[in-house]
Amino acid sequence: MAKKKPKVPDNVIVQNKKARHDYFFEDTFEAGIVLSGWEVKALREKKVQLVDSYVMLKDGEAWLLGSLINPLPTASTHFVTDPQRTRKLLLHKKEIAKLQGAVAQKGHTCVCTQLYWKKHLIKATIALAKGKALHDKRAAEKERDWNREKQRILHKG
Repeated sequence: MAKKKPKVPDNVIVQNKKARHDYFFEDTFEAGIVLSGWEVKALREKKVQLVDSYVMLKDGEAWLLGSLINPLPTASTHFVTDPQRTRKLLLHKKEIAKLQGAVAQKGHTCVCTQLYWKKHLIKATIALAKGKALHDKRAAEKERDWNREKQRILHKG
C-alpha cells in the first residue's frame, strides 16, 4: 500500500522546499507582497516558482528577488509582463531592523519559504536562515532515509 504524502493546507500557493534543504531556519516572519493584477491571476493558477528566490534589504525596505511568476496566456497584451521583476515585501520597521541586524552577521541570509492566501490577501513567509554545510545536508538525508526504513519495518511487522 502506497504511503500518502502529507497534505499541504489549501491556502498554500507554493513552498520553497530547496530552502529547507540548504538552510537552517532561525526565525520566520509574515510579510505582505505588492503584486499587479496579472500576477494575482497567475498565483491563483499556481504559476510560480520560489526555488532561487531570496530577500534583499535595502534603504529600510525588503524586496523579493528571483521569484518567477509566469503570466497566463490570457494576460492583457497592452502592458509588459516581467516574470522575474523584483517585488516589494511589506513588513513593519521593527521587523526590517531585526532582519538587517541579523543579515549583517556572517553566514545569515533571508529567504522566502512559501506564498499563501490569508483571506483574500497573498502573504509570504520570510525566514532568517543560516546556510547548511555539506555534512549537515548529508546527515539530514541519512536521517530521512532511516526514518523511511523504520516505517517500512514497523509497517510489515
